[in-house]
Amino acid sequence: MNVPHLHDWPATEAEAVALQGALAGRVDTSVSLDRFELIAGCDIAYHLTEPRLFAAVVVLRASDLSVVEEAHVTREVTFPYVPGLLSFREIPALLAAFTDLRCTPDIAMLDGQGIAHPRRFGLACHLGLWLDRPCVGCAKSWLVGDYDTPGANAGDAVPLRINGGEVGAVVRSATGVKPVYVSPGHKIDVASATAVVRATLSGYRHPAPTRAAHVAANRLRRAFGG
Repeated sequence: MNVPHLHDWPATEAEAVALQGALAGRVDTSVSLDRFELIAGCDIAYHLTEPRLFAAVVVLRASDLSVVEEAHVTREVTFPYVPGLLSFREIPALLAAFTDLRCTPDIAMLDGQGIAHPRRFGLACHLGLWLDRPCVGCAKSWLVGDYDTPGANAGDAVPLRINGGEVGAVVRSATGVKPVYVSPGHKIDVASATAVVRATLSGYRHPAPTRAAHVAANRLRRAFGG
C-alpha cells in the first residue's frame, strides 16, 4: 500500500504538541460512510522489559470478518510515553506495516482516540491523515468527555460529548463487559464510526478488527521473547 508523506517526526514533546495543533484543522469528521469492504485493524504490543514495540495491521473482509492479509513490524521505541501524544510513539511503526500490505483497506480502526482528545487530535486522527482514508478510534480507556452509562447489551450506545458537542459514542461492545470509547479520526462522522464498530462486534470487548490486530501483535511479542 502506498502511504504519502505527511510530515517529518518531531523529537520533543513541545514540537509534537505544536504539530498536533497544526494538523488538527485538517481532520474531516463530516463524511457519512455508507459502505466499506476491507477494514484494517491496528494494534501495538510492547516488550515487557525492553524499549521495543510490535505493530500489527490485520485486514478483514467486512462481509464475513475473515482475514484477508496481515502485516507486522518490530522496532525500537523512539518517543517517550506522554498522555495525549501516543500517536508519535506508535504511528511510525503502524505506517511501516501499512506500506507492506498488498491490498488497500477502505477504512482503519485502532485502539485509541479520534477527536475525543484534549486537542481534538488523537491516534485515529493522525493515522487517518497519513493514510488519507477513513479511520475510527475505538479505545478501551476514557480520555475526555462526558457520557451516561450505556445499556447492558452488546451494541447499546450513548453519546460522548465535550462541552456539549458530540465527539463520539460510548458503546457496549459485548454483554457484560466494560464499554469502548468510539470517536471518528478522519473522513468519517460520529454516526458512521459508531455503525462501523457495531457492525464488527466480536463477542469480546474488542471489535473484530482490533481484536485480530491485538492477537497478532501479542503473538509477535511472544515469538520475540518479550
